[in-house]
Amino acid sequence: MGLRVTLIQGGGAGLDQVPATKAILSAAGAVIDWDEHLAGWASMEQGGEPLPRTLLDSVRHSGLALKTKLLPPPGPVEGPRPEKINFNVQLRRELGLFASVRPLKNLAGLPARFRGVDMLVVRELTEDLYAAIEHEIVPGVVQSIKVVTAAASNRFFRFAFEWARTMGRKSVTCVHKANILKLADGLFLESFRTAARDFPEFQTREIIVDNCCMQMVSRPQQFDVLVMGNLYGDLVSDLGAGVVGGISAAAGINVGEGVHVYESFHGGSREDIGVNRANPLPLLLPAIDLLDAEGQKPIAQRILSAVEQVLTERRSLTPDLGGQATTTEMSQAIIAALG
Repeated sequence: MGLRVTLIQGGGAGLDQVPATKAILSAAGAVIDWDEHLAGWASMEQGGEPLPRTLLDSVRHSGLALKTKLLPPPGPVEGPRPEKINFNVQLRRELGLFASVRPLKNLAGLPARFRGVDMLVVRELTEDLYAAIEHEIVPGVVQSIKVVTAAASNRFFRFAFEWARTMGRKSVTCVHKANILKLADGLFLESFRTAARDFPEFQTREIIVDNCCMQMVSRPQQFDVLVMGNLYGDLVSDLGAGVVGGISAAAGINVGEGVHVYESFHGGSREDIGVNRANPLPLLLPAIDLLDAEGQKPIAQRILSAVEQVLTERRSLTPDLGGQATTTEMSQAIIAALG
């Protein structure tokens, strides 16, 4: 039996990305025992729950998951608060995922604004404004509460420094707005300083979030590891993806106690993208990261080299990458490039 991984299918682009990714991994010799589950709208279409208990139990048991983006039900939502439920956020809460790691690195052959970028954006997932504690004080006046606790911050920073150490990184920069949010971001920043004392091998730096964004689009190569709260992390990680080439260079790992969920953060419906037209890379890249972390590094590197060859040759790319290939055709080109 190979590595056991829970495979979470959320529908839309994932319906094409999953078979493409599985085919590439199999052709490269990856040994994986998949436990496949539907989630989000893909599960609801079949009469199931958006986050089935069997899925959650499978992830907790295996400790590893590969996940497409979970789509909401199509169409407008009725009621006084017409927002759609975010099943991706719900899954994080159900599994106790408290940190997200976004590797942001140039791929050979993928056009980007900058070259030589290789950074990690590490984001706290449980608190901040994304705790979504809101209420209407009086008609026309709404209050949203930013939550920061020492317990969650200390856990997050210890994780971030340990991850940076494992990855052989040299410097860690904390992104904040403590000049304005003196209590909330002040507490977050103090937790960073406290954790840093236990990791003296790292150079540390503190940067205000607006300056960080400016630096990201002027000289992103200066950053090694960036650590930040939930809201800033959401914004900066997507900004960073744009810096290195967009969704084709974006992947991530969400981490909880004993659980790593490797996921595609980007996806859409087949109505928007087209059947067999989805770019496979947003799911293939986190699958490569999974292999790399779980003892199959040579296979991971072999697949990545094949991806970069196909991107460089530019003969078999999906429409979003400037080509006319189908998902299947692009995946077959990557398999052929494996040699």
